[in-house]
Amino acid sequence: MEASYLVVVKADPDGGYWTQVPALPGCGSQGDTIEDAVANTREAIRSYLGSLVKHGEPVPEDHTLVTQVGVSA
Repeated sequence: MEASYLVVVKADPDGGYWTQVPALPGCGSQGDTIEDAVANTREAIRSYLGSLVKHGEPVPEDHTLVTQVGVSA
């Protein structure tokens, strides 16, 4: 099974990065670098999806739309 999900990466004020996967509630990870955080998130997604399949739950598709909005300050 091949799936693709949007991963949001944020800098942690205390150092490193954390991630979240909007289409998979509660799924995310962290790492010292962006690359580490994304790699750890890839594994978290695999585990999340594996658990869904194991329990006979549907695997959600990612229909997340991302846009940037400019505003005057």
